Parts: sequence; structure tokens; C-alpha cells
Amino acid sequence: MEKRDYLLREIQKIGILMSALRQKLLGGKGNLAVTSENQIEETKEMLFNDLNFDLDAFLSLNIEDGNEYICSFKGFNIENMESFAKFLSDIACSDNCDNSNKYLEKALQLYELCNFKSDTYSFEREMEINYLKNAIKSP
Repeated sequence: MEKRDYLLREIQKIGILMSALRQKLLGGKGNLAVTSENQIEETKEMLFNDLNFDLDAFLSLNIEDGNEYICSFKGFNIENMESFAKFLSDIACSDNCDNSNKYLEKALQLYELCNFKSDTYSFEREMEINYLKNAIKSP
């Protein structure tokens, strides 16, 4: 029972952090705030300080190592991985993102990992995957 409570708290903690990061980076609901490199760096710092998650390291890993890295965090369930993928996609679509293709590729990787791990088919997830595949192909 105690172990289950711990895992639920970890899952909730990551979910809350993902919401806070999206809010900080993107501003209000659906309105893209002006995103600067400083805000992206602050976001990376928040991830590292709160979860010990190194975003730069994750971006540099290949697919297998990246999947292993993300799965090593107990709080990353399907919902949190989808939220994190959306977060990476939003960063890539911001005007000031230098490595937008890398962020899009990692978002795609996370959505595909969600498909692999989930027992439930999601139309919304499939739409995001198709969007990312088209966005990555575009120059």
C-alpha cells in the first residue's frame, strides 16, 4: 500500500510540474506567450531541480536510450508522457527555438512510446503523431 501511494504521488507531481511548465512557457490558455531562450533555460532548470530530468541529455539520446531514460522516471505514465510530448512540440513551434526539429522528433518519440505502452487507442494521439511527422518533413 505504501509503495502504491508513493507512485501515485510521483505521477501527480510530474503532472503538476508539466502543467506549470506549459503555463510558464506558453502563458494563458492557448495563447502563445513570447518565449525566449531564458524561459527555455529556466524550464530545463525546473525539470532538473524538481525531477532530476536532464532535458538536454534526453534530446541527445537515440530512440532506445531515450525511451529507457524516460521510463526510468516512475511518475511518467501515459498521460504525463503525452503532456510532456505536447510541451516539447509547443517549444518547437515557438519562434525562438533553435533546435525545433530535435524537439519535434522527441515529441514524436514520446507519442510513439505512449502508443506502445498503452492498451487504449487514441485518435488525438494519432492526430498529434501525423502532425509531427508532417512538421518534421517540412523544412
